[in-house]
Amino acid sequence: MSNFNVLILGSASATPTLHRNPTSQLVTINQQLYLIDCGEGTQLQLRKHNVNFNRIHHIFISHLHGDHYLGLIGLLQTMHLLGRENELTVFGPKNLKEIIEVHFKYSKSYPSYSLNFVELSTESPSIIYETDKLTVETIILTHRLPCTGFLFKEKAKPRRINPQAIAQYNIPIHALNKLKLGLDFIRSEHDIIKNKLLTDDSLPSYSYAYCSDTAYNEAILSQIDRVSLLYHEATFMEIDKDRAIKTKHSTAKEAATIALKSKANYLIIGHFSNRYKHLDELLNEAKTVFKKTELASEGICFEVAKM
Repeated sequence: MSNFNVLILGSASATPTLHRNPTSQLVTINQQLYLIDCGEGTQLQLRKHNVNFNRIHHIFISHLHGDHYLGLIGLLQTMHLLGRENELTVFGPKNLKEIIEVHFKYSKSYPSYSLNFVELSTESPSIIYETDKLTVETIILTHRLPCTGFLFKEKAKPRRINPQAIAQYNIPIHALNKLKLGLDFIRSEHDIIKNKLLTDDSLPSYSYAYCSDTAYNEAILSQIDRVSLLYHEATFMEIDKDRAIKTKHSTAKEAATIALKSKANYLIIGHFSNRYKHLDELLNEAKTVFKKTELASEGICFEVAKM
């Protein structure tokens, strides 16, 4: 499996059904696990896919509608009961911390591990998490409650050392790190070896944009420009567009239009209304605008590098 993939744990809107769970996804990048949204039943889905809870160090909650966070309290409690010691950070909207702490207070079951909350602003996009290889930015969405999406972006990768060229030009080991950064090798003022003679191009960097829940909103286009993989909610079909407008959700056609205008490489749609019994109808509607579209079917793992 690749170093960047997205596992769909839930794809329903509003309520769970016999066939679909509320929204949740597990993003894996360089062996690090990131949980996005946590509808009820998420921990069962994690168990079903043999995910070690202790490997989850960061959870991102988009907004405070129950189908996106009601599984969080149960997951946090289970982590406590399993004796978790690792620190956990939850990124989420204002008041999420208060909701969780009320549960801890009245159940008298405080976690055994360090639990941190990062309150997200919905004023403008910002980087909320960063490592030497990755950034996570908020995407400001348009919904009935303050709501943020999340953009996971790999940083530019180092250039690849060419072993044959290194041997040919007798380059010392201590110079390799600078070569990976794209610098030339300077042996002396008159002996400069160009980087392109010693290295190969970097491997591509990938990105994933998670946009749920939101009305159609072209304001996000510049931020998700040419994203490798876009998840965009498609709660309704065009025939129910009045309902989408009223509830500040999107249609499958609108999700596909965002993918097309942002020049996304691939689109997955989810957050399906339970009124639709045949999801292929939503898929077909999206594909009339953007052919490279798939359903966010539960249990499917999308390998971003292969999209």
